[in-house]
Amino acid sequence: MSLFEDQHNFAEVILPVPLPKSFCYSIPLGTDVELAVGHRVLVEFGNRKMYTGVVSEIHQKRPEKYDPKPILEVLEVDPSVTEMQIKLWKWVAEYYMCTIGEVLNIALPSGLKLSSQSYIQLHPSFIVEENLEMLNDKEFTLLSTLEKEQTVAYSQVSNIIQLKSPYKTIKDLIAKEAILLIEQIKEKYKPKMEKRLRLTEQYAEHPEVLDKLFESLGKKAKQGDALLKYLTLVPVHEDHMTNYHGVSKKEFINVGKELSASSVGTMTKNKIFEEFERQIPRFELSIADRMLPTPELSAAQNECLQKTVTGLNDKGVCLLHGVTGSGKTEVYLKLIKSVIENGSQALFMIPEIALTSQLVRRLKVYFGDVLGIYHSKFSDNERVETWKGVQEGQFQVIIGTRSSLFLPFSDLELIVVDEEHDSSYKANDPAPRYQGRDVALVLAHFHHAKVVLGSATPSLESFYLAVKQKYAYAGLTERYGNAQLPEIKIIDIKAMRKQKKMKDDFSDELLQLVHKTTEEGNQAILFQNRRGYSPYVSCETCGWVPSCPDCAVNLTYHIYRNELRCHYCGHKEHVPKTCVSCGGTSLKTVGLGTQKVEEGLKTFLTDIRVGRLDLDTTRRKHSYEQILTDFEQGHIDVLVGTQMVTKGLDFNNVRVVGILNADSLIFFPDFRAHERAFQLLTQVSGRAGRRGDAGTVILQTTMPKETLFAKVARHDYRNFYRKEIQERQQYHYPPFTRLIKLTIRSEKQELTRDSAEWLGKRLINWLGAKRILGPQEPVINKIRNYYLSEIMIKLERENFDLKKAKNYIHHAILNLKEEKPFKRVWVSIDVDPN
Repeated sequence: MSLFEDQHNFAEVILPVPLPKSFCYSIPLGTDVELAVGHRVLVEFGNRKMYTGVVSEIHQKRPEKYDPKPILEVLEVDPSVTEMQIKLWKWVAEYYMCTIGEVLNIALPSGLKLSSQSYIQLHPSFIVEENLEMLNDKEFTLLSTLEKEQTVAYSQVSNIIQLKSPYKTIKDLIAKEAILLIEQIKEKYKPKMEKRLRLTEQYAEHPEVLDKLFESLGKKAKQGDALLKYLTLVPVHEDHMTNYHGVSKKEFINVGKELSASSVGTMTKNKIFEEFERQIPRFELSIADRMLPTPELSAAQNECLQKTVTGLNDKGVCLLHGVTGSGKTEVYLKLIKSVIENGSQALFMIPEIALTSQLVRRLKVYFGDVLGIYHSKFSDNERVETWKGVQEGQFQVIIGTRSSLFLPFSDLELIVVDEEHDSSYKANDPAPRYQGRDVALVLAHFHHAKVVLGSATPSLESFYLAVKQKYAYAGLTERYGNAQLPEIKIIDIKAMRKQKKMKDDFSDELLQLVHKTTEEGNQAILFQNRRGYSPYVSCETCGWVPSCPDCAVNLTYHIYRNELRCHYCGHKEHVPKTCVSCGGTSLKTVGLGTQKVEEGLKTFLTDIRVGRLDLDTTRRKHSYEQILTDFEQGHIDVLVGTQMVTKGLDFNNVRVVGILNADSLIFFPDFRAHERAFQLLTQVSGRAGRRGDAGTVILQTTMPKETLFAKVARHDYRNFYRKEIQERQQYHYPPFTRLIKLTIRSEKQELTRDSAEWLGKRLINWLGAKRILGPQEPVINKIRNYYLSEIMIKLERENFDLKKAKNYIHHAILNLKEEKPFKRVWVSIDVDPN
């Protein structure tokens, strides 16, 4: 009988590797934990590589072609992953044409994966004292340390022997059979522990003993102070059970009347106090003393709520289309509140991390400690704690970005996708390149949950499905509290320049309006959709422009560090003093970035306080929150920013919004360019006048007669939709077709071109010429030293076998890789590209 023969003796394990299948492992007899689907396990894969995998199936089918390796260790008593999550992973892998390992890699927090690290230990049969003559000083130092420490991490050896590269020393000691190199696996997640103090049992439970202690400490004033402070904080004399939780040692010593740390240490040594540890959450929301009821709704909001509830019951999905500032969030709160009262879970999805701080502050007073947060700026440990909080039922409401879709929900009843149109819901690189809004619909279907899609500027796809009555529809056409939609003024900056009414990139009217509104104690937002100081530097003599050596783009000038930077690969270099091409010294900056806007404002309006919100100012963990808090509290008069300032932010005192270069939004070779421009301009305009007086928006353009701008100025979404949907239908673009984009890349331009043409011909043979666009080079045809080519595949939505078409595409890519000249070509697949 085989060692592994048992009722369930094999497990399929999903590994975080880009291979299109799970892997079979044997389950050793005598495993402490009864293995189940969703358990994390440690397995060996390939040549001594250790991975954390997730069990997706348990069966008795021994593989025919190989002997499965045994599972090395089951990493937990209860599974971290649910069967529903694995079902979702499989759907994402199939629909977005990637591997399930790639899905696991982004779905499972890094803190739930194990890391493999090399360690060194003394060879059991090697005795240092008997072999001194064969050791040099460095080797003796390392072995002496090993005698004391048992094991040492490879990464620490450099410091121990004071050598930059310890490789030769380690190699020589292995050859002398003095040490062993081992792989030690470490769990990445560590609970955060807090040191606490409490009275030892003899004093806590016996008042007479405590009284005698007081007497004995009469001459030791510092210890007496410590004991008195403890009894003030912990009323042991009233109830000795209060002593069990004790006090935080750090706060006990430092908060309030400061104590002598050495006196507290002496009292611990003398067994008056005892130290212990307890696990604490890494992020604690400061909850109000009592939870507030959700806000009262206006008549319009109430009507919208009723339509939404009816629509959800009827269709399961409802598009909540409310103008900016109409109070969609309050409607969401009512829906979430009813879910909590049912004892179920709700997911509140937002597109940007920047929105979490504002929303959390608003929601915590309504939902208290059942509210959890999940996004990519959290540390590994923080994300694991939210994961476990959802799994254990601590969090009923989660606010999160698209990654929160992969949390282990057990009783999900409602998903709210706020700003559902936002392109941030689409993941780009690496795979899976999933669309968060669409995955939310699938997740809801699996859980029999409802979905609310909310936006002031819905995506054309969502609005089309509402028009076709596939989704329910609820509208909010007026702003909350009788606030008026802002007046949008279109300024012709070409005419203003002729009339000498421009100061650099600011029209006189915009500067006067910003000056007036800040003088009155109100605030302004200026939107420029490009970070950096200016898009590029140019030689006035010959026109030379510095470009990235690894990407086909010009380098962006950043003034504060006086450097040129590539926003695609991160390449940086100093600004040249002379032109590389002609040797001239007349170098000038061209174009407009957020840094230049910030500097220009400070030049023309010297008394105002300017803040900037873009990718450069928000790299640190809490920088988003700090900048927004400063603006909200009035420490900043004008906030300059990129798209980050357009998304759902709610400030009471913003009266003016300036859009500095609206033209830059519409000239993209992309069928969605006008949709994105309408959404961005409407959303950023919607930050003005949300409370009190009506706001004003200054939209600067060189094309004042552009019909798109007129529709933005009239807040006319429906006419914008009618024109755009006609063009989509005429030219066979979504929502009337599905798109799949293939990006072919290699280190040689000719190789990229040849392989793309080969792949294009194969796809035309299988799918037909009408469905294949390209191959063609994108506008930026080189990134990180790789040349790019693209093929766009258009597939009908009706009466078409999508699964069969995807199989053709997979086979064509595999055939390409089998051709000898194309071995070093990579193809990435993007289903439903942005």
